Amino acid sequence: MTLQTGQPAPDFELRDQHGRFVSLASFGGRRAVLLVFYPFAFSGVCTSELRALRDGLPNLDPDKVQLLAVSCDPMFSLRAFADTDGLQFPLLSDFWPHGAVSSAYGVLDFERGCPTRSSFVIDAAGRIRWQVHSPRSDARSVEEYLRILGDL
Repeated sequence: MTLQTGQPAPDFELRDQHGRFVSLASFGGRRAVLLVFYPFAFSGVCTSELRALRDGLPNLDPDKVQLLAVSCDPMFSLRAFADTDGLQFPLLSDFWPHGAVSSAYGVLDFERGCPTRSSFVIDAAGRIRWQVHSPRSDARSVEEYLRILGDL
């Protein structure tokens, strides 16, 4: 399934690294969401990419944009990952049913059992405004995120 820019984003509810449920709908009408799928916690490119997002967060207005990062790692692994790298934004576990949200967004790599390196900007009305899909070995650009989010 390929999602198109302008269509409604699939809603979801996943546990974060603290075990709290986070849903896309909870931000509807209030904030845009930067939804970042990444293959694996503690892997080299993913770690550097999420650190870059952490460091770029001061440039995002928290009243206008919420960052959510999704992998198929278990919640407890995400907690260790967040604690190790000082990641304060929600790391969401798409562990069970395995990859259901990644599949809904069309980014699950079934062979590897993880999401591809894909990102979506979802506006406050719940519509996909922008998306990017990168090779597993290539980190995405925080500057590009900030540019796109600044245009909302």
